[in-house]
Amino acid sequence: MSRHFLEFFAGGGMARLGLGPGWSCLFANDFDPVKGAAYRANFPDAREHFSDADVWSLTAADLPGPAALAWASSPCQDFSLAGGRAGLSGGRSSAFFGFWRLMEALDDAGRAPRLIVVENVVGLLTSRDGADFAALCAALAGRGYRVGAIEADAADFTPQSRPRLFVIAFRGEAPAELSGGGAFVTPAVARARDRLEGAARAAWTDWSPQAPAGRNTRLADLLEPDEAVAWNPPDLTRSLVGMMSPGQAARLEALRAAGCRHVGALFRRTRREEGRSVQRAEARFDGLAGCLRTPRGGSSRQSVIVVEDGAVRTRLLAPREAARLMGLPESYVLPPRVSAALHVAGDGVCVPAVRWLAEALLEPLLSGPSAPPGLENLHPACENPPSQSRAGA
Repeated sequence: MSRHFLEFFAGGGMARLGLGPGWSCLFANDFDPVKGAAYRANFPDAREHFSDADVWSLTAADLPGPAALAWASSPCQDFSLAGGRAGLSGGRSSAFFGFWRLMEALDDAGRAPRLIVVENVVGLLTSRDGADFAALCAALAGRGYRVGAIEADAADFTPQSRPRLFVIAFRGEAPAELSGGGAFVTPAVARARDRLEGAARAAWTDWSPQAPAGRNTRLADLLEPDEAVAWNPPDLTRSLVGMMSPGQAARLEALRAAGCRHVGALFRRTRREEGRSVQRAEARFDGLAGCLRTPRGGSSRQSVIVVEDGAVRTRLLAPREAARLMGLPESYVLPPRVSAALHVAGDGVCVPAVRWLAEALLEPLLSGPSAPPGLENLHPACENPPSQSRAGA
């Protein structure tokens, strides 16, 4: 039978795709109109369960269930190394507490999910010297959840460097094979864990999912054919190459001399050099793209750089290529505008990373002997939940 879940800050539905057909979405929300349109375009049943309401305007009565899992990819801007680091109490990331008050209300009503996953950037571990991570863990522990976190990189699944933090909270006894620690409890996670105190520390569990099989693709494997995309004019490519540091320029010249075809990813970044800000073009040729970002906030759009037969060509990464780097299927309907498509892809969660997490940890936890029979399935009284009155539903 399908397990049921609630998804908050759902974006274009990438967590849902990663969970796969063995899971059924009872409710999803995102108040970003671009992401909401993408969700509706890709899930025909969205009209039955998708809400574009702000999470703060929702109540427990809006949420069908019970559900086995609540997933929250809460806004990361305040945790990002590139952001203002205002923490859980500032800006968009305070939306987490809008989500959490719903979980508390479900708990008070006897409908709390046994599993909660909070996905965010790794900067959450150190935001405000660890105070934000400690507050998150304390909130979860205060409602009777075992809490742990793992750091996983999309590079284990797709050719994109994209480290992310998954905080997993579970009600019940975890099997020993899932809670002994391992490679995904990185030094950064361990340091954050060791700073915890009181109930949060007592509730901590070092999750130990089985390692993924490993990535078998490179950036070059996911690119569109050369003739299907628009390349930069030579003068723009020369300008980008001219922005490279001496070390980067030397590596590029070595690739020119080596012959063959070399495909890399390139970003423009501002660096401090000798007391002044300098814009640099930085390329990597390790088979990985850099971390995808949204176009919002002035972030530099990622480029592709190709060195072949001594020549250098550059171009912007195409939206469909960005979708592939996130593990989205070719059938996924992207927004027609380039900026919107990149916004949906760059603000999502890597689909195969979610599938791995579900297969290696979430599903075994729910299937363990500590799970009360039937809790992971929809209560019979809710098989046909009443339609909710929501804007855009």
